Amino acid sequence: MAYKITEECISCGACESECDVNSAITEGETIFEIEADKCTECVGNYDSPKCVDVCPIDEAIVQDPKESKEQLLEKWKKLHPGETPK
Repeated sequence: MAYKITEECISCGACESECDVNSAITEGETIFEIEADKCTECVGNYDSPKCVDVCPIDEAIVQDPKESKEQLLEKWKKLHPGETPK
């Protein structure tokens, strides 16, 4: 798993619109949710996770547990065949 959204989420939607990595963030019943199989912590696209960068609430998006950068990059490659990571 990469990141998860906690109960601290206020459902503002800021994270969803920032996630261009396979649309890993979707609106759940009460809070937004991150689909762990799609989340790469933005490895391959950005230097830092965009969802965390834009979230107005501290501790609303946390690592669960952290995968190695190599594992995240491999996940990214599987989700983006034929593309070159940034």
